[in-house]
Amino acid sequence: MAEATKKTATGAEGVKWNLDDLYSGIDDPQIEADLERSLDRAKSFEEHYRGKIDSPTVTPALLFEATAELEDIQETMGKVIAFAHLLFASDTADPKHGAFLQSSQERLTQIRKHILFFELELTDIPDDTAKKILEDEALKKYRHFLENERKYKPHRLSEPEEKIMDEKSNTGLRAFRRLFDEVINNIVFKVRIEGKTQKMTESEVLSLLYDPDRNKRKAAARGLTNGLKQNRRVLTYIFNTLVQDHATTDRLRQYPHPMASRNLDNEIDSETLEALLKATEAGYDLVHKYYRLKRKLLGVQKFYDYDRYSPVFPEKRTVPFEEGKEIILESFESFSPQFSNIASEFFDKNWIDAELREGKRGGAFSHGTVPSVHPYVFMNYTGRPRDVMTLAHELGHGIHQHLSRKQGYFQCNTPLTTAETASVFSEMVVFHKLKESEKDTKAKLALLCSKLEDIFATVSRQVVLTRFEQSLHEARKKEGELDTERINTLWVEANRPMFGDAIETTKDYALWWMYIPHFIHSPFYCYAYAFGELLVLALYNIYLREGNAFTKRYVELLYAGGSDTPERLLGRLGVNIKDPGFWRSGTELLREMVNEALELADGIAAQ
Repeated sequence: MAEATKKTATGAEGVKWNLDDLYSGIDDPQIEADLERSLDRAKSFEEHYRGKIDSPTVTPALLFEATAELEDIQETMGKVIAFAHLLFASDTADPKHGAFLQSSQERLTQIRKHILFFELELTDIPDDTAKKILEDEALKKYRHFLENERKYKPHRLSEPEEKIMDEKSNTGLRAFRRLFDEVINNIVFKVRIEGKTQKMTESEVLSLLYDPDRNKRKAAARGLTNGLKQNRRVLTYIFNTLVQDHATTDRLRQYPHPMASRNLDNEIDSETLEALLKATEAGYDLVHKYYRLKRKLLGVQKFYDYDRYSPVFPEKRTVPFEEGKEIILESFESFSPQFSNIASEFFDKNWIDAELREGKRGGAFSHGTVPSVHPYVFMNYTGRPRDVMTLAHELGHGIHQHLSRKQGYFQCNTPLTTAETASVFSEMVVFHKLKESEKDTKAKLALLCSKLEDIFATVSRQVVLTRFEQSLHEARKKEGELDTERINTLWVEANRPMFGDAIETTKDYALWWMYIPHFIHSPFYCYAYAFGELLVLALYNIYLREGNAFTKRYVELLYAGGSDTPERLLGRLGVNIKDPGFWRSGTELLREMVNEALELADGIAAQ
């Protein structure tokens, strides 16, 4: 069998991050020094503060002192584990990276044993006493963090139990997550094109689903499916094990349903979430309407799942990495020079890992690391126009993380519900800049269609993924361990409302739940994307009306990080996330974009 090994140049070759701002490498002696120092400090912290946090004599000054010291200890620990995760993501095939990640997790577990008492004693403070203490001006800096920690009181276990849970996770939950990464990121996907078989990574085969050549898309779908099918036993087992582990944890911690812990982390109530989900599902007719238009534009009789991301007009243009960089920086400059300046640092100081290589984890992310360092952006740049949007998305995260560092380690990160705000907004800034400057009607339609598909993927599809997770957890609870075919059925059923009669699903598609990492690493993460996208659609409307006045308030929102609840922070921008009408307003803007696409298509047809 012939093997095609030549890869298309993307301009991202050699674009690798420099992690020296964390550590120079696995053998950097500073790692061991930081771990030893953290252990010594944790022991001293325990000796000094145990029994004093939930004491009747606890004062605001003492609680502030303890919290500040704990934050410093945990930031040092966070620096080590951030380095381990970034190193592993950059090359999951290197056994040294996996071993280092595992040993780092084990060392941190030993350190956490000595500081775990703090959060337990904090939640044991009587409500009346805690309210009085936390209202003191001395604790203003940490007020939200401390209040948030106390919300977990009904779900905390005893200290010995918490220590066991944490230690066992290294050979349970965390181990299976690492196993998933090692399996999925080292599958060699074989794609047969024009009589030759090409060996591809996951990122490359997924990118091929965006190719204008239908035969290549079909070949990519077949290659993706075959690669997953060959690993279905281990992947199905990993999914079953982690769903059951989630259920066990929920039972021990007395969470009422599988999404409850995520909702608490996200600082969102079930009522607000359900309003979001239902508003999105009520807009599925827009998805159907758009895909019928796309089928017409492509001139195909049947529109299959592997046709969803095809460009509407044949364009095989590769956007070199440097060109993508310039597009993003110019777009950011038009919104805020500060954004452009911060993003430039990521490029100039090698805070980005973008090249394609074997063993590298698929997907894209921005890791905030710790406030004393800076974020790092990770992606697999294939040179397609949509990769420019992906890079803008992750740089949006990076800018948010860069600005929010001033809140300190405990409050720099936002809950997932607002974590996607800056990233999705950055995408919208780039899209709007490109659309407004485009004079060619066909090119404008192609750009609009691409953005609509991104929005559907970020809103509608993420709600589908959330509904799939709900059904998966429910089925695992009722039926026990699920075989591949049963999960396939749940997956197809969850997708059916979004696809309707506009998309024909192939048998291959039934297996595609297997490669989605969010189900493994962050259960019920996906609805945060829908939250972020609909939120941004509404915020962008405000920006178009108010201009620079909005920009100033928006930057303040990003600076705030996780220092207050999403509801209160967004309230400063005039947003009421409890209002179902707010979520519907987001889908209405989406409806306007679909109608614009229809009008542009009609204009082209009339020419």
